[in-house]
Amino acid sequence: MQQAAPAGDNAPTASTLGVALFPGAQFLGSYDAGRGQRYYLFGTTASFAELIGYYRTQTGEKGDLVFKDPPTHMFTGGTLARFRDETMAFPPSVTVKDWTSGGSAGYPNPKVGAQPQRFPTVIMIVPAPEGTPPR
Repeated sequence: MQQAAPAGDNAPTASTLGVALFPGAQFLGSYDAGRGQRYYLFGTTASFAELIGYYRTQTGEKGDLVFKDPPTHMFTGGTLARFRDETMAFPPSVTVKDWTSGGSAGYPNPKVGAQPQRFPTVIMIVPAPEGTPPR
């Protein structure tokens, strides 16, 4: 399994995330989602359409376009763990967002001086809490 960024950046691995990570995606940070879950953000220079195709293959589902503007596509089924209301704050999922919609220059890279300066597309992955049985 591939890591998103060097281990020194504390980037989670695909096994930690429960889904493969798009090649070349850069780990941007993580945030507490509650109930033992975290949101993991990754920036990529790949197109929104390319990422949708990749995660359709990885998850085994077509996902849903949850927002038309800015385009935001969410995968919550397939190989991802099933949502359990009693133990999870958020469904295990992969969300892909096009940050160039409406003429935006993209999502700013939080690492000062790093390249690229902006990411056209951002991936948010919410894995199931540890110990959650698979689907």
